[in-house]
Amino acid sequence: MPDISLTNNQGRDANVLAESVRIPVKVRWVDDENRQAASCRLLKGTIDRDLDALLEKAGSLEKVGEAIIDGDPEIDLEAAGSFLRDTSRVYFNTDRKTVFSITQLEIVRNPDGSEKARRPKKPPTPNVGAEQPLLWSGKFLPKSGVYNKFVMAGKMQLFHINGLTYDFLFGIAKELEAKNSLLLMGAGPKANQRIVLRRGSVPYSGFLEGRTKGDEYCLLLHLSNMELKAPDEKELPATTAVAEVK
Repeated sequence: MPDISLTNNQGRDANVLAESVRIPVKVRWVDDENRQAASCRLLKGTIDRDLDALLEKAGSLEKVGEAIIDGDPEIDLEAAGSFLRDTSRVYFNTDRKTVFSITQLEIVRNPDGSEKARRPKKPPTPNVGAEQPLLWSGKFLPKSGVYNKFVMAGKMQLFHINGLTYDFLFGIAKELEAKNSLLLMGAGPKANQRIVLRRGSVPYSGFLEGRTKGDEYCLLLHLSNMELKAPDEKELPATTAVAEVK
């Protein structure tokens, strides 16, 4: 539950709490005999018995096929099918050896999917703290326009921590509800930077929505990292008249 600092339309800021919104789904899996079933993770095979390892030992695909016919070199009878618990992710190189230091690359692509640039990925730092709160941008967008233009990757609900922050958030929710719009939220001194909630997380565009019911309020921060853009209109081919032959 990260802390978020934001300002209202009067320029006053406050630290509040944010929590991801999840809808719990209660599902009970049973087998044919109505017994409780649960998912599990099984080991399919080890890295020393995959196709690349067999190909390195045999020398060709034909010899790999012959080895599989003669025996079962691709199956480790002692390990295959065992249950996996308390696992950790590891990385390995082309030689199938574990590596302990990696460099993540960020690939920028053109609209047609071709690669535009490749550079080392720099983990962004959070920018929602008290040092630089999220400013009131004053840019109100109609809800239908936002939902039809941006892909929402998630949402977070803002909570008060005391009576003062309750009045603070309730006032924001009341104003947004009256305008029936979403407030564009951004970081930085000009509120034009993407929001980074945690170190290394995906930068998002934020849209603040407010609802009230009596003394209760609901303040949602919608997060989006993808904008829908219409493709350029291409010239339609000229139509040709076809004579009907009778």
